[in-house]
Amino acid sequence: MDIVLIPGLWLNGPSWDPVTRRLERAGHRVQALTLPGMESRDADRSGITLDDHVAAVVAALDGADGPAVVVGHSASGTLAYCAADAGPDKVKRLLYVGGFPARDGELFMSGLPTDGADAPFPGWAEFEGPDSADLDEATKDRLLGEFIPSPAGVLAGTVRLTNDRRIDIPATAVCPEYSPEDLRAWLDHGDVPELARATDLSMVDIDSGHWPQITVPDKLAELILAEVAR
Repeated sequence: MDIVLIPGLWLNGPSWDPVTRRLERAGHRVQALTLPGMESRDADRSGITLDDHVAAVVAALDGADGPAVVVGHSASGTLAYCAADAGPDKVKRLLYVGGFPARDGELFMSGLPTDGADAPFPGWAEFEGPDSADLDEATKDRLLGEFIPSPAGVLAGTVRLTNDRRIDIPATAVCPEYSPEDLRAWLDHGDVPELARATDLSMVDIDSGHWPQITVPDKLAELILAEVAR
């Protein structure tokens, strides 16, 4: 099975390495994406748009041998969803790890500070509590040295969705810093309306903060393998 792993903000393909190795040992073909502008801190992020990031995911699906399982971490759940909207026949299952797809007409991400073409990591104070509870200080310091500014143009992009066939793709919401019970309440209250449209939605818990690919990669890999086996 082809598996496409999309990193969230401030991360690139190598952030998935421990998960990638486990999935490959299980016999799967894995593409852990480094999105445009995320090659290094020194990369040129000027002019990079949301369309560029969606196109990178679509290109990965075009290179797969068949319909792929697509895993989007955090904000990149929307990238996974947009790619599924562009080519629903290319996606076997969508996995959202700690994030939810945005609706048509919404900004990809709002509220984060930017510096020219860059949207740098805002600091750990913004993620106090359950998000970072399983990160020790040494890991936080290491990540501060590894985080790459995301392209500000991507965050300012408007999500465009045109193909309702995307809602029939089986989806799994992986719940890290919150529980499936929390998510069910948000769905009932209308807080995650696009996810609520999924006709085949599963919810699974993982005991971690917001970055399970960093803190519990083996558990996350096993969970992905279980969903692939569906």
